Amino acid sequence: MQINYSKTCSDLLKDLSDRTQDVIVRRFGLESGTKETLESIGSSYGITRERVRQIEFNGLAEIDDKIQKNHPIFQNFKNVLDRSGGIKREDILLNQLGGERFGPQAAFLLNMSPDFKRFSDTEKTYAFWIVGLDSWKMAKSIIKDLCQRFSKKRQTLSLEECQSGFSIKPEALVSCLEISKEIGQGPDGKFGLRDWPEINPRGVKDKAFLVFQREKRPLHFSQVANLIGDDALVQTVHNELIRDSRFVLIGRGIYALTDWGYQPGTVKDVISNVLTEANAPLSKDEILKKVSEQRIVKENTILLNLSNQKQFLRNSQGKYFLRDA
Repeated sequence: MQINYSKTCSDLLKDLSDRTQDVIVRRFGLESGTKETLESIGSSYGITRERVRQIEFNGLAEIDDKIQKNHPIFQNFKNVLDRSGGIKREDILLNQLGGERFGPQAAFLLNMSPDFKRFSDTEKTYAFWIVGLDSWKMAKSIIKDLCQRFSKKRQTLSLEECQSGFSIKPEALVSCLEISKEIGQGPDGKFGLRDWPEINPRGVKDKAFLVFQREKRPLHFSQVANLIGDDALVQTVHNELIRDSRFVLIGRGIYALTDWGYQPGTVKDVISNVLTEANAPLSKDEILKKVSEQRIVKENTILLNLSNQKQFLRNSQGKYFLRDA
């Protein structure tokens, strides 16, 4: 539905006094696009903020009778909200209704109808509008459930996975997720808790982490830099991989994620871990196989470390064990 917002608002305000019109126009940012405070308007007129509030209240009450003449506009607003489950984040809704130019006028008209209710910005939610209180009850329940699910599983979920267990359309679910400050959507389109690096990557190290999660394989630091893009410096990427415990060096410049089961340390450390976990002497081939699962190195490198008699000894069966075991 095409709405002439400027004409609609002008028609509603035209019978008011000049000062009352000016107060309402400035309070809602109908001309400048920026709302003004009671204090700033009061200062320009030399009156108190409470007097400005009274002028605004009385002016809106005067035009209340005209609202019913704009029923088609409000029916259109209701249709838009209904398609989103009866709830929508304010900035997204206003952009959808009036675009960048007429968002303030759309907000003014929403405010004039008793059918719509605005909830202000809080610590956990962005400002949003609803039609019908049931939509807010639904949204609160969904957000709480998903936050608990994210915390328990500690992994991002697609929209389809988020929808599991809820009798709700995808458009309505997206609207619920959009109003939450606790839940966010990552670069890959999946949802999770907003402070997760998968959702809100901070700096090169988090972007590198996302690359490994997406590729699901060990990578050379130069490959990581290339996959990050945005002109990421190879040396910067390498430095971040070295410093961050989420990454393990498993070969010459090749890194993997600690979450994949790779253990930090040198080849000698890995051999020690292998023998410790086995809790029994192992043959050369057994050690080669297990260490090769942890490190991308030549066989001779493993054998050279294994020949360190200060740490490893060989029994009469030719199997190796830790010297201090």
